[in-house]
Amino acid sequence: MSEKKKILVVDDEKDVLTYLTTLLEDNGYETVSAGDGLKGFDLAKSEKPDLITLDITMPDQSGVRTYRYYKEDEELKDIPVIIVTAIGDSMRSFLKKLAGFKEPEGFMNKPIDEAELLKMVSDLLNK
Repeated sequence: MSEKKKILVVDDEKDVLTYLTTLLEDNGYETVSAGDGLKGFDLAKSEKPDLITLDITMPDQSGVRTYRYYKEDEELKDIPVIIVTAIGDSMRSFLKKLAGFKEPEGFMNKPIDEAELLKMVSDLLNK
């Protein structure tokens, strides 16, 4: 039997955190979660997840800064990240314009389409 893939879920909204962790666990994944970008970065370093879902708008440290830290870190840079945000396509366009900003491996608008998110997760984990 293969080991479950581990997903780090980072979101400051408790309801979204609970929703995403439950959805992913119900579909066979192990999850760890963080309510802000600082804790999310620390957990990524200690847990070495197979994939990260990351909210963009969070207090203390934005998802944009956290994402940049992931991609600049030698241990974390190859972990796929799915940006999950309520800001929508305008954020996607903004991220593409940032100099030196590697485009996220996945992008999901809130409200979340469960089937689309699960397919994206599966596709990224099976690359």
